[in-house]
Amino acid sequence: MPEVAAAHAEVREVLGVPAHEAVFEPLPHNPSNGVTAGVWRVTGGGRSAVLKVLTRTKETSVAWSASNDPRHWNFWRREAYVYGSGLAGVWQRHGIRAPRLLECAERPDGDVALWLEDVPGEPATAWPVSRHVDHAHRLGAAQGAVGAGEDTPWLSQRFLRDYTAGKTTGVALLDTDEAWQHPLVRGHFPPGLREDMVRLHHDREWFLTVMESLPRTLCHLDQWPANVRSGGAGTSVLLDWAFTGDGALGEDLGNYLPDSVFDLFVPAAELPGLAKAAYDAYVHGLRESGWRGDERLVRLGVCASAVKYDWLTALMLARADEEQVAYGGEGTVPAGLRYRERGLALAFLAEWAAEARQLAPRLGFPEAPSGR
Repeated sequence: MPEVAAAHAEVREVLGVPAHEAVFEPLPHNPSNGVTAGVWRVTGGGRSAVLKVLTRTKETSVAWSASNDPRHWNFWRREAYVYGSGLAGVWQRHGIRAPRLLECAERPDGDVALWLEDVPGEPATAWPVSRHVDHAHRLGAAQGAVGAGEDTPWLSQRFLRDYTAGKTTGVALLDTDEAWQHPLVRGHFPPGLREDMVRLHHDREWFLTVMESLPRTLCHLDQWPANVRSGGAGTSVLLDWAFTGDGALGEDLGNYLPDSVFDLFVPAAELPGLAKAAYDAYVHGLRESGWRGDERLVRLGVCASAVKYDWLTALMLARADEEQVAYGGEGTVPAGLRYRERGLALAFLAEWAAEARQLAPRLGFPEAPSGR
């Protein structure tokens, strides 16, 4: 049970039972994130809910520290504002919704407790490819119909730039022969990946500038299968709205697809087919919602979003000798499997980056520093 006395009153309010009759089950989440004190499934009285406690006092690394700046990508109160304002329901008519907010409690210690619906649907981590494609279609329809929310003062801005700027672990290793000769790296990363990832890092500022210049929409900015569940009748329930803010059309899709492989939910061999089908479905959704812009700008948004993972190769070089911990710190994954699958996904992102370098000048952008 979370070590906060205020939880007693909250349990009685939400579940209708005394706190000592409730069971608190910790749920997987990113323990490094400074805005999350913890996430639990709480059951009692034949009912259940999910408790997420937001904080700004948790000690963590600089890369994941909580911010008091409402525009910062890791503003600690943002998710409470998303739910409290009703913004979490903005995509519901297109088949994507958030869990229902049951209670938002301001605690005496300054933390905020979000009590949310315990969504029973199947997690997207177990979805077939066709279900991911259906989600992409709904996402396109939603983002084509909803603006960027520029007047909302607590939505994140410049997410890609600020999120990636703080992730510098292992950057020097990109140009270090010894790191690339590590058996795990040499044996599982595809040929040519070193040159591709060094080039992506070299062009980082160009990619970020392109992404910031594309058509805007409201983005969730943390869409991946662990944050999505089935909502019944083909709908999706989208969790964890903490990063929500301004983004480019295609940016959420460009996050969802590679993340499906990076955390071993979809085999890397299926990524090309999934990416094509999902992109086509996303554009179809945009058109259905009435969006009439140049589709090439959407394609550029998807492809240029590869820059979000500029830091991942360096991190993997730095951690090749470490135990490979699963997401949320629950167990481990086989090192060879992780490096093979992530290596193939990074090679796929290199293809996206190459396509972006070709496409951008045709749409009036300057050429990338490394050329086309």
